[in-house]
Order: sequence, then structure tokens, then C-alpha cells
Amino acid sequence: MIIDQRTFTVKGIQYTIRSAITTDAMALSKLRVQIDSETENLDREPGEAFIDEKGFQQLIQSDSEKPRNLFLVAVVKDEIVGFSRCEGPTLTRFSHKVEFGVCVLQEYWGYGMGKNLLAESIAWADANGIQKITLNVLETNDKAVTLYQKLGFEIEGILKNDKTLSDGNFYNTIVMGRFMD
Repeated sequence: MIIDQRTFTVKGIQYTIRSAITTDAMALSKLRVQIDSETENLDREPGEAFIDEKGFQQLIQSDSEKPRNLFLVAVVKDEIVGFSRCEGPTLTRFSHKVEFGVCVLQEYWGYGMGKNLLAESIAWADANGIQKITLNVLETNDKAVTLYQKLGFEIEGILKNDKTLSDGNFYNTIVMGRFMD
């Protein structure tokens, strides 16, 4: 699905949120590896589950055509600095929901990009009759949990000892969901 772009100015930084286009593919491939190296809040180690330019082109094209998928990017001065995806399962019994994921370069944390990527996704979901958005978040990511709760998500469960991080310890994953208003 494609949405209209929106421009935001937060703390003196102006950025645009828009639907991903196939010419974004190379930048997204590099960005994903960089973001994975900046935080352990995501599922991947740097370079794991690598998606090359062609892979991103196919993903963007597919998401643009599927009515229950949405691929957004955050752009500062023509540079992609974050992205999010909503993906709807193909199984009929789950056709009422999508799963959301987001990542932003650490340099741009605190400018509302994650919040606005999610808010745009929520508006899209509500406008398209999607009843539920789900997401997973690492238990130590308090800022994200608080943000998600402010945007109407509730904790639905905990996946105990779900991930191991670089310190060798196990961490829980919080499963959250938001139902259409």
C-alpha cells in the first residue's frame, strides 16, 4: 500500500515520512546493517538475515501492491535514516491484523521518527479496516514500551528468556497489540 508523504519538524530537524520506493533499495540495505550494529533492541546481529538491493526492491514492490502491507521510510535531506513495515499474514484467520516493526539510526533517536512512523501506520491501519496491530519489544526498551502504550498498545504477553544479548544473559520479549478504535 502507498500513503501520501508527510513532513515533520522536531527539535530543528525536518524530515519526511513517505512510502518506500524501489530506488530506496540500496540505501535500505546499507541502513539496516548499520542500525543493527547500533542497538541490541532489534532481533538481528549486524549482517544477519542480510537483504541486498534486489531483495529490498522485491520487498518494496510487493508491499506497494499488497493492501495489508505498508513500508515507510523517514528521510532527512534526501537520506533515509529510518524505516518501518506493517505486514499482514496471508492466512485468512489472521487477515484482521498486521505486524509492525520499526528502526531508526541512533543519531536520530529523540526526534519523534519512530513515533511518527508508528502514528502514520496506525492511521493507515485504521483507514483500511485493519483491526489489530501487533509488535514485539525487548523488555529493557522502556522508552519504546512507554511510547507504544501512549499510542494505544497494551501488553498481551511475555516471551520469557526469548533472546540472548552480548552480555550472555537472557531477556524477555514483550508482545503488544493495539485494537482499532
